[in-house]
Amino acid sequence: MRPRPPIKGRGVFSGTGLIIAALAATAAALLFPLWSYAGRQDAVSANVLSAQTVTTPYGPLSAQDRDFVTKVRLAGLWELPAGELAERRGTTPAVRTAGQHLVDGHTSLDAHARTVATQLGVPLPNQPNAQQKQWLASLDAARGQDFDRRFAGILRLAHGRVFSLVAQVRAGTQNSLVRDLADDANTTVLDHIKILEATGYVDFATLSRELAASATPVPSPPVVDPGSAVPVTPSPGETYALPPATTSAPPRSSGP
Repeated sequence: MRPRPPIKGRGVFSGTGLIIAALAATAAALLFPLWSYAGRQDAVSANVLSAQTVTTPYGPLSAQDRDFVTKVRLAGLWELPAGELAERRGTTPAVRTAGQHLVDGHTSLDAHARTVATQLGVPLPNQPNAQQKQWLASLDAARGQDFDRRFAGILRLAHGRVFSLVAQVRAGTQNSLVRDLADDANTTVLDHIKILEATGYVDFATLSRELAASATPVPSPPVVDPGSAVPVTPSPGETYALPPATTSAPPRSSGP
C-alpha cells in the first residue's frame, strides 16, 4: 500500500506551531531582562547602603548619623541668636529666662557637635539654613508681647520637630560618639521645651496642627572641612549657668 502524504497543517512546522514558538521566544526575551535587572537592583541597593555607612574607630557611621550631627550644628546657629534676642526683648522674666536657657544650652551643645564632627570627619555649615533665617528675621521684626508669642511658638515648634529625631537616632545609632551627642541633645532639647512652655505663650492647639504637618527637610550643607566650623558663642556680656531641666520659669507678669 502506498503511504499517505502528511495531512496539511499538522506537525511542528505547521502555522500554529510557528505562532506558539514565536510567542514563547518573545516572552523569554521580555522576562530575561526583568530577572537580570532585579538582580542588578539588589546589588546596587546593597552597594549604596554600604557606601552610606562607613567604619570608624567609634563604630559604624551611617548617613542618618552624619545628618544628625549636621542638624545639631544648624540648631545652634539660629537658636543661640534667638535666645539672645529673647534676653534683650522678652517682656517677662519667663521669656528672658527661656532665652538664657537657649544661649547656654546651645553654646555647650555646639561645642560638643563640633568635637564629634572633627573626630568623625563630618562637614559642618557655618550659616543657618533658609528656613532658620526666616525664623530669625521674624523674631527680629517683632516687639513687645508679639515678640514673646512668636519666640515661644517658633522655638517650641522647632524643638518639637527635633525631639523625635533625637530619639530615633539615639535608638538606632551604632556609633558611640553619636550616641553621646544624642544623649546631650535630648537633655538640652527637653530642657528647652519645658522652659518655653513655662512662658505661658505656647499655643498647644496650633502647635499640634503644625507638628502633624510634614516638616520641612533641612537642606544638605555645603561640603567643608569640619575643622573650619566657626564656634557658636554668645555675644560678650553677662553669662548664665544652665538651670536644671526641672526648674520652672518665673510666672508671666500681667504687664504689656
